[in-house]
Amino acid sequence: MIAFVSGPVAALAPDSAVVEVGGIGIAVQCTPNTLSGLRMGRQTKLATSLVVREDSLTLYGFADDDERQVFELLQTASGVGPRLAQAMLAVHTPDALRRAVATGDEKALTAVPGIGKKGAQKLLLELKDRLGAPTGATAAVGAPVTQGWRDQLHAALIGLGYATREAEEAVAAVAPQAEAAGGTPQVGQLLKAALQTLNRAR
Repeated sequence: MIAFVSGPVAALAPDSAVVEVGGIGIAVQCTPNTLSGLRMGRQTKLATSLVVREDSLTLYGFADDDERQVFELLQTASGVGPRLAQAMLAVHTPDALRRAVATGDEKALTAVPGIGKKGAQKLLLELKDRLGAPTGATAAVGAPVTQGWRDQLHAALIGLGYATREAEEAVAAVAPQAEAAGGTPQVGQLLKAALQTLNRAR
């Protein structure tokens, strides 16, 4: 298993990054929060989880070991694959997920695309004794991003299964919030706001 990758960031895409390791470019799927902390050419170290399928090998990258551990624990619940686990971490921090499970907060889970009320109830039951208690970390959701937030947010919504038109409307809906942030919007917070507008529209 590949536990982490470390090296300069060789490329950035809306839903992935390429990290150069020993002369080889390794593609890593990441949430908007993780991507927002990366910069082209700068050294990074990402905790990773390798997902093996019959027709693919996909490496998922995380800002820290805690996020990776929660990603893997989420997949122990029935019906949760890597894409849904990543979507949950795109919307909530690991501690927010722990709090939601500990307090039985269905609303927090249904904010994630692909999770309905029944699915949320089932997840709360299955994950109750697996995620553990919140660690008390109070870090803000998402690192500041000074450019390209529209592209990152749009791609994140497409990656979560929304249609192009829905994604465009959601990006437009949260634009005033982004502009109010004074040029340093946080993609994680914007994604939450965008998902709320989409849930209201459905």
